[in-house]
Amino acid sequence: MNTNELIKLLKQKYPENKIALHYKDPVQLLVATILSAQCTDVRVNKVTEFLFKKYHSAKDFADADQEVFEQEIKSTGFYRNKAKNIIECCKVLDKEYNGKVPNSLEILINLPGIGRKTANVVLGNAYGIPGIVVDTHVKRVSYRLGLTKNTNPEKIEFDLMELIPKKDWTHFSNTLVFHGRETCVARKPKCNICILEKLCPKVGL
Repeated sequence: MNTNELIKLLKQKYPENKIALHYKDPVQLLVATILSAQCTDVRVNKVTEFLFKKYHSAKDFADADQEVFEQEIKSTGFYRNKAKNIIECCKVLDKEYNGKVPNSLEILINLPGIGRKTANVVLGNAYGIPGIVVDTHVKRVSYRLGLTKNTNPEKIEFDLMELIPKKDWTHFSNTLVFHGRETCVARKPKCNICILEKLCPKVGL
């Protein structure tokens, strides 16, 4: 696989590589990313449109009534765990980090409910610190492209880190998500219109 050509084609296809989640600051992005687990970004954006008018800071989320908050985010699925994680995480942010989201992977992954995926989303998109984000789309597309043989997200992340230049990690992740949503879809990938068709070994298809 010519990864330079791969990155070039993805940049041409998706020059605007900002994530689809709506946010204005790192706290909002952190909350939106937690809500996005097993949920579409479209749905999350509808929910956060209301949430971010009511909750303006980490302290606001930390002080939220959990039962009320659960109902406010119910449509995103897994709402009890998400509510608990957001409230507990924001309590730590409020008490230990002055309400700010740390720009350190090591710190972020030790916060309640925060894994490497969420941490890398925040670091890459809110702070410009490169990170590989492995969601369901990145997992599927990178496997089909032959970039990894692993199915574990963390192992896939490290495989891609070895192949992709660090400066391109965030952009590559975001564009692979777009490509997985638009073209390399789960059930019937649109290989006939795919910009990566000439490079793709179609592993697993």
